[in-house]
Amino acid sequence: MQTSSSWTFLSNHGHVLVALAGDSQSRMRDVAAKVGITERAVQMIVRDLEEAGYVVRERVGRRNRYTVVQKNRFRHPLEEHVRVGDFLALAAAASPVSSRLSASSPPDVRA
Repeated sequence: MQTSSSWTFLSNHGHVLVALAGDSQSRMRDVAAKVGITERAVQMIVRDLEEAGYVVRERVGRRNRYTVVQKNRFRHPLEEHVRVGDFLALAAAASPVSSRLSASSPPDVRA
């Protein structure tokens, strides 16, 4: 991800969550390229998200499939009223690839 400034509104955890919601079968290297961090950093973030109950990993053959648990809420007190699924819907609607996402199958999310 190339930006003109050095900060973004989302943390890398947020970026990884958005990437996994958009493509549940993404490889870690593909997520890393989208987010602009190392593959190892993505692995650590996915582990954090799994341990916190935001992502469920399922083994499908030789690959992993990631399901985002959309009923969970943001962790910080300022945003704890926001559900992850609502945020992801907003992010997908504002995304330049949202037309591709809506034309394909919906992202894997758990209510």
